[in-house]
Amino acid sequence: MNNNLQPTVFLDRDGTINFDAGYINHIDSFQIYPFAAEAIRLLNLHNFLVVIITNQSGIGRGFFDVDTLNLLHEKMYHELAVQGAKIDGLYFCPHDISSKDERYKVDCDCRKPKAGMLITAMNDLPIDKNKMYFIGDKESDITAGKTVNAKTYLVETGYGKGSIQNDIDKFKVKPDVITKNILTATIDILTNL
Repeated sequence: MNNNLQPTVFLDRDGTINFDAGYINHIDSFQIYPFAAEAIRLLNLHNFLVVIITNQSGIGRGFFDVDTLNLLHEKMYHELAVQGAKIDGLYFCPHDISSKDERYKVDCDCRKPKAGMLITAMNDLPIDKNKMYFIGDKESDITAGKTVNAKTYLVETGYGKGSIQNDIDKFKVKPDVITKNILTATIDILTNL
């Protein structure tokens, strides 16, 4: 048994860590929620791995390219680091079955609600598979998290509030917890360890 395994929080990006501005194709449009760094820093302090799992079909749809995505992530890493928070892993899915670019026109296993990115992370990182959590703002996040037996949190930021108000009864897979944002989810996780 590996004693170096760590509890892990998987995070959706848009609508969970940062304001969801549609297909974010410019660095100025990428704005982190004011409470996100505190949540991530708390997880870091409690020896959790923090891993971002994000669909980025805007690449496949031609709204932006991988270089632009990398610039956004560099900005995110920098802004989090300034506030004492760090990300341990980041996985993104660029695919879209309607893409005109054959590289991205794929019916993949990684695009949420499928769990391919999570499974890759679980193979790459020292993740304690008995202590996994997924925080996101969409049903696809909840479904992906449940697929790997993570405890799931649906936040009211991003698309969450509208889903809770209008669609939650239609969710095929229900979240374990509905909460205000990434920080309230983090506090719940740490309180219930």
